[in-house]
Amino acid sequence: EENFAHLIETRDGVAWDSRARAVSATRPRRLGALVLEERPSTTAGPEAVALAMLQGIREMGLACLPWSEGARSLQARVQFLRRMFPDAAWPELSDGHLRATLEDWLLPYLPGISRQAHLDRLDMHQILQSLIPHDLQRRMDRLAPVRIEVPSGADVRIDYETEGDPVLRVRLQEMFGLARTPAIAEGRSPLRIELLSPAGRPLAVTQSLDTFWTNGYPSVRADMRGRYPKHSWPEDPLTAPPVKPRRLR
Repeated sequence: EENFAHLIETRDGVAWDSRARAVSATRPRRLGALVLEERPSTTAGPEAVALAMLQGIREMGLACLPWSEGARSLQARVQFLRRMFPDAAWPELSDGHLRATLEDWLLPYLPGISRQAHLDRLDMHQILQSLIPHDLQRRMDRLAPVRIEVPSGADVRIDYETEGDPVLRVRLQEMFGLARTPAIAEGRSPLRIELLSPAGRPLAVTQSLDTFWTNGYPSVRADMRGRYPKHSWPEDPLTAPPVKPRRLR
């Protein structure tokens, strides 16, 4: 320290600590690559901490973020609408794109967050929603509704987190009387209807209810009448009244 005092430097260092899963802020005294002394730093700038946290998120992957069911559904709905309306300004919200652009959309929410446990403070649904232009936000519920009413009167959730067209999972008896397959996105996308048994197990998948009632239902009826004798299995499902959800329990 006497002979090389003019070469000794003291600088704040901020980096992601993979083992602690937290941002590490230190103030080392160095002679070149030799660390003479290292103490915790209390003067690390918030921007430097946020950038180090961002590096940690890249390392851990998007799964470390507090995704809710609503946030994942919103992400999938927007991706669906990008496919259906490619000429509109629906944002790219795929995991790959989000990971590549973390600095653009997530960095503003990271002040005060310096470790993995702090990420639970984030509201992913609100963050993703802020990426959607306001005019498109107003159209979303009409073009890609979260739920849809079925003949039984129940509001059933639509699953957009699937490959291909969105899926509506509903008990078969709740769809009696409906010949036309429900469609969304201004009629561009018929729903894939996954018809379930009274116990909630898949019986058939169709995008043409009319065809299913004519060709598929008779064999399903023949097989299910013996297994679920207390439930309705009419010969003509198009003229039968739909069964309320509570009657299927």
